[in-house]
This record gives sequence, C-alpha cells and structure tokens, in this order.
Amino acid sequence: MIPVIILVAIAAILVFNIKKGKVSLSIQSANLSASVPLVNQAKDLEAKGDLLGAKGVYQKLVSDFPNSPEVMNWQKKIEGINISLLFSSVITPKSVLYEIKPGDTLTKIAKEHKTSTELIKKSNNLTSDAIMPGKKIKVYNAPFTIFVDKSQNILYLKSDEEIFKTYAVATGRNNCTPVGTFKIANKIVNPTWFKKGKVIPAGDPENILGTRWMGFDSVPDYGIHGTTDPQSIGKQSTSGCVRMLNSDVEELYMIIPAGTEVTIVD
Repeated sequence: MIPVIILVAIAAILVFNIKKGKVSLSIQSANLSASVPLVNQAKDLEAKGDLLGAKGVYQKLVSDFPNSPEVMNWQKKIEGINISLLFSSVITPKSVLYEIKPGDTLTKIAKEHKTSTELIKKSNNLTSDAIMPGKKIKVYNAPFTIFVDKSQNILYLKSDEEIFKTYAVATGRNNCTPVGTFKIANKIVNPTWFKKGKVIPAGDPENILGTRWMGFDSVPDYGIHGTTDPQSIGKQSTSGCVRMLNSDVEELYMIIPAGTEVTIVD
C-alpha cells in the first residue's frame, strides 16, 4: 500500500504542473496579443516598401517578446529584409553612396571598402564591369564574418555583431571539419573537383562541389562549397568541408570578398 501522504504529494505535484502549464499558455497568449499591433505595423511598413522601418519593428518584437512562439519567424523576417536591402540600391546605415573617380575599377572600389565586386554589381543592377566617373553607386562597407557551429550544422553570416543571415549546412563525418579561425583565400565559380587523381568537371553529377567554392587559407583542401546532394544538408556527411545548398552558396559567394574571416567551432 502506498502511504496516503505520498499519494497527496503526487497529487499536489500534478496539480502544480497543470497550473504551471496553464500559466505558461496564458503568458504565451498574452505575448501574442501584445505583439499583434507591432506585427501589423511591420507588415504595413513592408507593404509600403519601407524595409528599414519594418526591420526596426521586427527587431523590437524579438527584443520585447523573446519567449514568443513567433520569435523565430520574426528573426527570419529580419534576415530576409537584410538580404533584400543588401541587394537593392537603398542606402542603409552600413553602406555609402560612392562617387566613381577617374581610374576607378569595380575591383579597386571593392578592395577599398572590403566588399565584393559581385555585391556592388548586384546592388546597383550593373550588367558589366564598365563604370563611368561621376556616377554614384551604393557600396556596402561593413565587414562580414562567418561563424560555423558544427554541433548544429548552421552557418551564421554576421555583419559587425549582427546575425545577418543563417544557413543550414553539412559538415564533416565523425566531426572531421577543422575547427579554428581561417580566411577565405580564393573564390571559384563552377569549380572542378580533383578526386583521388580523377578530374571531375563542373556540372558533372559526380562533382560534389556544386556551383561555388570558397577555399580556406591555412587548410587549402577545405572550404565552403555547394553540393549535388541537397539531402545531405543538416548532417555530418562531408569529407571535412562546409557544404551548402547551391542557391545558398551562390548568395553567400556574392556577398563576401576574399579575406573574409571564418570561425568554426565544435
């Protein structure tokens, strides 16, 4: 026979947990209700094309309601707006309106501002490298860094201390992706894969590198690249490199210049 006092204690615990659950649901419900005006404001600003304003409201939502079940959706909204603004001609606090000088080239401008020529062309809708003195163009001038968490198989693109965008990635089998801080040493479009002496050209289904390669400086056989195996993303499934979906790696390739710092942790 179970003593009466134990039965009473068990009943009390069950009642407490039920009440606790109800309180938690009440808090969540209150958070959702309180956040509705801000959510509507953010959506209204987005509809009007005021992306900077909408981003500010979503950031306030994340800050004011960190326990809301919608917080991840708001963060994704922020990241989507970050990319939309980055690829547009809108001048943001982290960009400048640069007047092209005689003798300037896209490569020179990109190097001076620690950005990529691809990003300058994208944000100014340029279809070639030809530029004219006197023309003003948008140049993003806040440095990007990359942080890879192998335990989560997530790559964080950061601008200053802000998480600019997150990407799902694949990392090395048996935790073989090297840890440490590296720099992007080279960038290649449609890379050839040299597999045990065999040359596998770009576009070949066997070429696991996908459409882009960004190699590390101190470990030249490792880097960030695309894939022909999208099902591997989110897993420890590579020979040591950081693998991304082709659409994601093409976006990242456009954003970051050679020299970008990459930190990888377990």
